[in-house]
Amino acid sequence: MHQSCTNLYTAQQTREIDRRAQEKLSISGFQLMLKAAEASLQFIKEHYTSVQKITVLCGAGNNAGDGYLLAKLAQQSGYQVTLLSLIDPSHLFGAAALAKEAFIQSSGKISLTLNILQLETDLFVDALLGTGLSRAVSGVFLQAIEEINQSIVPVFSLDIPSGLNADTGDIMGGAIQADKTLSFIVYKQGLMTALAADYVGQLFLDNLAVSTAIIEETHHTSQVINSVTLIKRERCAHKGNYGHCLVLGGDYQYFGAIQLAAKAALNSGAGLVSVATRKENAHNISMISPELMAYGINDFSALSELLNKVTVLVLGPGLGQKQWGESLWQAAIKLDMPKVIDADALNFLARMPFYSDSWVLTPHPGEAARLLSCSNNDILKDRFKAVEQIQKKYGGVCVLKGAGTLIFDGESLLVNSTGNPGMASGGMGDVLSGMIGGLLAQKYSLKSAAIAGVYCHGLAADKAANKLGERGLRATHVLEQIQSVVN
Repeated sequence: MHQSCTNLYTAQQTREIDRRAQEKLSISGFQLMLKAAEASLQFIKEHYTSVQKITVLCGAGNNAGDGYLLAKLAQQSGYQVTLLSLIDPSHLFGAAALAKEAFIQSSGKISLTLNILQLETDLFVDALLGTGLSRAVSGVFLQAIEEINQSIVPVFSLDIPSGLNADTGDIMGGAIQADKTLSFIVYKQGLMTALAADYVGQLFLDNLAVSTAIIEETHHTSQVINSVTLIKRERCAHKGNYGHCLVLGGDYQYFGAIQLAAKAALNSGAGLVSVATRKENAHNISMISPELMAYGINDFSALSELLNKVTVLVLGPGLGQKQWGESLWQAAIKLDMPKVIDADALNFLARMPFYSDSWVLTPHPGEAARLLSCSNNDILKDRFKAVEQIQKKYGGVCVLKGAGTLIFDGESLLVNSTGNPGMASGGMGDVLSGMIGGLLAQKYSLKSAAIAGVYCHGLAADKAANKLGERGLRATHVLEQIQSVVN
């Protein structure tokens, strides 16, 4: 499998890259700030072609310095510029203070009252708070952010929307909801997951002419997945080359979940897919999809012969939380084969912890909270930390679902770039677990199957949404797109 990824960096790593860039390129912090301002002005010219009046909002630190220099350059380019500072400008220091002086010396005027936000403008430029934010936004900053968010005027954020945590994607008391964000030099990992998607808007990058060689001297902790290409099949292949996936679950009233997972395994390319479920469901499985081999079971002992044939297990969709599901869970987790653990199986795991390096866990935030005995809000505040903790506690590969799904195998942490809000509907997780199971059956590693499954699952949903729209998107719509995506 081939995958293309882009490195992501924390705020601390970004500061290290800034330092190295100044050292290697023999430029000052002010000169690097000027590059950011020049890139921002060019961005405005290209993406906001009808804009004439610009309101630049500045706080403290280097992000404010970017704003002051952008205001100066925009004014010199003929734009009508208003600059609002939410702090006493005399408190600025270092490169940011030099940027403020440069703006003043070019006849720039600094406003200090929020009433400026009521004046007519075509564009707000957010240079309030940068990547160094470490506490909740409050006071005049929070008031300004709330007023801007209530406005219909588009907002362009420099480097990161103010109030968004650059490391986690959490909202620090309040955050700018940008129309577009231009990240400088590198992407910050907090731009890619948690609540970031509702605040970043369209995300762009300008490396400010800092070379890849300089950037890669600093270690990164995560990557975003840009594309995935599966291995081309040999012309003389047969079904035995692509494994036998068993999907186990489907208690009373949960027939749909196991059906979705099994079909997803088939559509992902597994050579054979069997379903072990309640006897009442087995006949319906075969009627709906004749390619699926269905087995009606009352207990795990009925699977002894079948288990000699299967190579991969998907456990959880429709398993239920009653005695039948628990008995299957307790026996199945001891099997020596690759597994996907999802849905109700994750709830059993939370109650009866078990460690294995032969499975892929696919929790949503609520299931993740149960696995770590914490709250959903704890998971949301730092999804990167949560996915690492789950993997460390339970082993294998952990897939933490949500906007910007995270994948962690104990060494590398990846963020998915596909998917859309239409996926917030029942059955989507069952489709994902089936896809990962189908890829495992084709002898992809746990990590590769998780990456390809998550990426292709989101891409199939994007294709379905492009055709039908996001609202009302169903898991069956995604199922219909899987085959074209994996090919």
